[in-house]
Formats: sequence, C-alpha cells, structure tokens
Amino acid sequence: MSGQVSTGRGAPTTEGSRVVITGMGAITPSGNDVDELWDSVVTGRSAISRLEGEQFADLAVRIGGQVTGFDAEAVLPRSLARRLSPVQHWAIAAADQALTQAGIARPDTGAKTDTGAKTDAGAQADDADGLPWDRSRAAVIAATGSGPVDAMQKATRSLLDGGPRSVPLTLAIHGAPDSAAALLSQRYDFRGPGQGISATCASGAIALGEAMRRIRHGYADAVLVVGMEDCLNAVNLASNANMRALAAGFEDDPTSASRPFDSARSGFVMSQGAGAILLESEAGAAARGTTVLAELAGFGAASDAHHPTNPHPDGRGAASAMSQALADAGLDPEGIDHINAHATGTPAGDAAELKAFDAALGATAHSIPISATKSSTGHLLGASGVVEAMIAVRTMMEQTLPPTVNLETCEFDGWNIVSGQARNIGRDGVDDAPIATVLSTSFGFGGHNGAIILRRPR
Repeated sequence: MSGQVSTGRGAPTTEGSRVVITGMGAITPSGNDVDELWDSVVTGRSAISRLEGEQFADLAVRIGGQVTGFDAEAVLPRSLARRLSPVQHWAIAAADQALTQAGIARPDTGAKTDTGAKTDAGAQADDADGLPWDRSRAAVIAATGSGPVDAMQKATRSLLDGGPRSVPLTLAIHGAPDSAAALLSQRYDFRGPGQGISATCASGAIALGEAMRRIRHGYADAVLVVGMEDCLNAVNLASNANMRALAAGFEDDPTSASRPFDSARSGFVMSQGAGAILLESEAGAAARGTTVLAELAGFGAASDAHHPTNPHPDGRGAASAMSQALADAGLDPEGIDHINAHATGTPAGDAAELKAFDAALGATAHSIPISATKSSTGHLLGASGVVEAMIAVRTMMEQTLPPTVNLETCEFDGWNIVSGQARNIGRDGVDDAPIATVLSTSFGFGGHNGAIILRRPR
C-alpha cells in the first residue's frame, strides 16, 4: 500500500497529507488561556514586572514575566501537584485547554492512577472514544530548553542541608526535561511515542516541525506539542545577566524593558510559562468533525555552527531555516503575508534576524509586516515557539496584526514593523490584503534555528 499507512481504525492516512491545528492552550505571564494571551498581546500590554523576594534581592537584573493567578490544585490532585514543579503544572493545564478545544476527552473507563491515567485493564477499553484514530497513534512531545530546573536546584539544596536521604525519590522521574510528555501520555492514554525535544529557545518551533513530519509521514495521526519553561530563578537570571544577555536597569519601569528593534534595546527579558498545540492529520480532523484553526504548512531547521551565544552575523542558519520552511510549504517569499519575528531585543540578535529575512525573502522582505510579540510577553525561551505559533494562528483568525511595543526609535530603516498599536486588516485602511500565511521564527543559544509557516485552513 504505497504512500499510505494504517491508522488502526478507519481509512488510512496518506503520507504527505496536510497537518492541521485543532486545539490550543496557554499559561503565560500574559494570561492563563489563549483568549487572555491574545487580548494582552494585541492591545500591547506588557506582562513584565519587578521580581520580588529574597532570592532576587542581590541580582543585577530583577525583572521578568511571571505566571500569576494560577491554581495547580484546580488541575491536578493535591498529592501530585505537590510533587511536580510549577512548569509541569502549567504544561498539563495548557494541554488540558488544547485537548478540550479539540474535543478530546480524558479516558473515563477503568481504574485510574492519581495522574488520571488508566490502568492496563482500563486502557484496553477505548473503542467508545469516538476518535477516528487509535490512541496508540497519538504522540506527545515536550519542548523545553531546560525542563523543571527548580526540581534539581531544590534537590541539591536538600542534599547539602540534609544529606542523601533528604533528596526526593521522585526527582529521577519528575526532574527530567521529558517528564511532562510522560505525564501527559498517562493522563490522556496517548500511547504513541512520548519524548522531550530541547534546542534552547528554538525548542518549541522545532518540536512543532518534527510533530508535523511525524504525521505527514504516517508515524502518527495526532501529536500533542507542549512548550514549557521556567528559568525565572536566581541561578538562571544571574548566568544570563553575567553574559549581558538580559535587559538591565529597568527595575523602576519593567514594562519598558523588552524593546525589539529599538535603538535603546539592551537584551531580552526572561519569562516563564507553557503553551500547548494539538496537531492532527487533516483527514483525521475532518473525520472527527472538529474545527480546524490553522494548517501547519512548512518547517525548516538549521544550525549556525558559529558561536555558543552569538548568532551568525549574517543570519546564515536562520535564513536557511526560513528557506527550508518556504520550500516545505510550497511557497515563494511573496506568499508570506506576515512575520512573527523571534526578535528578543538583543543588539546582535535583532540585527542578524533582519539580515536573515533579507537573505531568505529577498526584495519582498521589506514589505511584509513584522510583529515582535516578545515586546509584550517577554521571552518564554523553549516555550516561545509554541506560544508565538498560537499568536500567529489568532492573527489569521482575527485578521489583526499585533503591535511591537516599546519601539520608539527603530534602529533599522525601511522595514514594515508593526508598532504603536495593532493593525486591523481591512478596517484601518492599511495592509488590506488578507493575512493567509504567517512565518514564525525561533532562534537560540548554540546556534539553533527553527522556522514554521502557518496557513489559514481551507
């Protein structure tokens, strides 16, 4: 059966079929669901605040984007919530939102563990799910640069203060970067591969691309991708501040610190949070009758092979990732209607990204409207690619381009950067062509580069 794979239930999936987004969820400094996130970003509200508490008192940089108003015990049993790290709480909550939107319920047959997973006996009885695909063909990917770093830091302090027997026995299973994938596979009885993907700040975009490939080539019918990060602690802040990667000197005015493309930019602002996206084959989504939010149409990834922290000055790896994504989506540069830029606000990073746009998009690069939404959310590191993909989806759904806040004096001439306030397509008299495709870019330390292209559903 050339070019086809059996789904285990219903019609086979054709290799190379379209991959669509059917559910999204978010726990971020800008809001604890996708609607709140979008409203904050599109209205240009900054989620950055001063960090209070003893652990931050002596730091050179004491600002960041914090998740607030979140109750872990509203999502998880108290016993499990106490054992897990906040970043895992957020990942599970975001995944719950995404799967609820997609109409995928947690299995309710058989005995359950305290994670909500079915026992072996209960796992056999899933024919009543109403899904056109088997849960053995549903995979989970956790995208993160660092994983639950607080668990290791707390365990290290326990070891030093109380000796070996004070180290939590759950550290071995809940302290790993891939642990959220295991937890979610148990929670939803998704029996396809569960894994972690780590590529620093490009983790989320690369995870989405690899998930898309897995569905396209017939290895899965659905993949839940969760981007998650929480490095907002004294150790990680101090390390990034010492290498002068963070915006410094904004403790009295934190909301003005994240300044992509601005001549006064001095570094990125670290944020925490999680985002989740459910990808399915277009055929599977149609068979379920679920609403398709967008298509994930193209993906590319490349390495700079240049420097541990600095991007290649000409944006070599970034341009390669974008060119690959265009080819994968079957688009010319003229087919891109909007760009959600990585744009962290570092002097070298923003400049290299614009050079990469020139290299990958040619003459059309300067006419495409660009938004830098980290100016509102801060930089969610490994989670940023997933969060910004959701913003790109909402950009197409609402036909509204989010603003780049704090852009007072742009250092770069001749670029169509959306600043000041959002642009409403067809209502503000500017950029009247509908937004049907969005290029979203993600780059990271180590020279990691990822680019995805999202398209309005057919």
